Amino acid sequence: MCYKKSTFSTLIVISILLISSCAPVKDIAYFQKLDVQTKKNVKPQKNVDIVYEARIKPKDLLSITVVSSEPEASRMYNLVVPQIAEPTNQNSMFSQPTLQTYLVDNDGNIEFPVFGKIQAAGYTRAELEGTLHKKLAAAFSKEAPIITIRFTNYSVNVLGEVQRPGKFETSNDRLTIFEGIALAGDLTIYGRRDNVKVLREKVDGTKQYITLNLNDKNIIYSPAYYLEQNDVVYVEPNKSRSKSSNFGAAETFGISSLSILLTLTSLVFTILKK
Repeated sequence: MCYKKSTFSTLIVISILLISSCAPVKDIAYFQKLDVQTKKNVKPQKNVDIVYEARIKPKDLLSITVVSSEPEASRMYNLVVPQIAEPTNQNSMFSQPTLQTYLVDNDGNIEFPVFGKIQAAGYTRAELEGTLHKKLAAAFSKEAPIITIRFTNYSVNVLGEVQRPGKFETSNDRLTIFEGIALAGDLTIYGRRDNVKVLREKVDGTKQYITLNLNDKNIIYSPAYYLEQNDVVYVEPNKSRSKSSNFGAAETFGISSLSILLTLTSLVFTILKK
């Protein structure tokens, strides 16, 4: 009788552990309740950009190139960083066409040749290119120059319950929350999909916290669906991870030993019964 009670108790403990360790599908799946009919009825909300364009912020590094059919006229607007090679003689020196980047200062300005300080923060790349086009128009007599601006330090940080936390860079000025998580190797099974935090510094320097629910199909309308440069994404651990963190190595070893002891006890009772 005691053997049956012991076996029954063991089975109950194992069952509880198995049930508590399994996360429901509703806590794991992305884009829930997104069927064909839902996709047809989805309409962009107001103030949501259909095509996302990143806006320049203080501390951004910008690469700005000016190209035209008048090399002499465009040369002064392309800052070249000189590089010194290993000298073959005392007077040997050369320069490679490596362009210098422009740092957006705390006031949102860049220091541009000839024109001095130019407001950059708050503009998209296309808008700043348009501003420079207007300023440089008089300097070129034959045709308007081609101005190209690129971010050189567009990156986000992904922390918490992901496979590979770290800092990740992108070269196309556009990164969705799912692309950022994919770069970090996706969430672990212990990550909360319904409470992902995004810490963002706005153009004016103020800090903003945005909470995302990756299970929600309407996440595409969130202001943090597109990650901005220097965003910090934090994936919170779920209850299972939080509870397991309360146990140290000694407690874990004790639980494992107790499990083995129960198994051996059950085996002994089985043998004696025979």
